Amino acid sequence: MLSELGAEWQRFAVVVVAAVVAYTAVIAMTRLAGLRSLAQMSSFDFAATVAVGSTLSSTITGSVPLAAGVLALAMLFLLQYVVATLRRRGLLGGAADNAPMLLMAGPEVLEDNLRHVRLSRQELWSQLRQAGVHSRSQVHAVVMETTGSISVLRTGEPVDDELLAGVRGAEALR
Repeated sequence: MLSELGAEWQRFAVVVVAAVVAYTAVIAMTRLAGLRSLAQMSSFDFAATVAVGSTLSSTITGSVPLAAGVLALAMLFLLQYVVATLRRRGLLGGAADNAPMLLMAGPEVLEDNLRHVRLSRQELWSQLRQAGVHSRSQVHAVVMETTGSISVLRTGEPVDDELLAGVRGAEALR
């Protein structure tokens, strides 16, 4: 019956074993890499995630030998760890991340910045609603972060300049 499906039982057994080993390896490597590997993704994180998925698939289906697949997975996680470490130490100079960008300075929408990040006003309003903003007058700043998430800083409390360091367009708040 299995031969009618295009494979012998030995091939199915190899796929089952490879799936268990490769999946276990990904779980173990994710645990070793820490929560950062599961956080919202920068462009580098996204690329690494796609590569891990592709490598996992190739390993499970036997397109790549099991040992080579596990080694490739380990290398991808190692590269992600190295880039995260270099990023944390400021040694990549933004090569792995987009810079955060100011989208609103107080109640004013910064249209050029909105266009630059390819966000519509309706998407911006949605983010403000999700942050519990009832009026644009409640907004001190809105920032699109390096991960693509949006942070809303409300009026009322002074905002520490350090929180806006590196945010493109932050000079509009001064």
